[in-house]
Amino acid sequence: MITDNDFFNLKPEQRLAVFFSTVKEQGELFILNDEHGCVMLTSDEDEEGIPVWPTASLASMWADQEWAHCEPKAISLDVWKERWTSGMSKDLLHVILAPVPGEESELMLPEDFAEKLI
Repeated sequence: MITDNDFFNLKPEQRLAVFFSTVKEQGELFILNDEHGCVMLTSDEDEEGIPVWPTASLASMWADQEWAHCEPKAISLDVWKERWTSGMSKDLLHVILAPVPGEESELMLPEDFAEKLI
């Protein structure tokens, strides 16, 4: 498995490939969560979404400052496809793939994201 530093040093298209291969292999992805629910972000284009990461340690790297109280939470791919895809679509939210500080993040519609997980 790739280290966190190596993951962040990849080109954006390589990070996406590693993201999907890792998530498929593990059968789960990670969000940041607290007692109120999951962390949400707003993109540079003012699109709201839920950031997801391929590992708990990558998600933990975002748990600082305003999110220091958040913990990584694993979600199985089956649960993601069954509950999260339709819920996010209904709420007009995007999936934000493994955001990297200082870079524009890749956004996907929940349905497109779910198809990539197959």
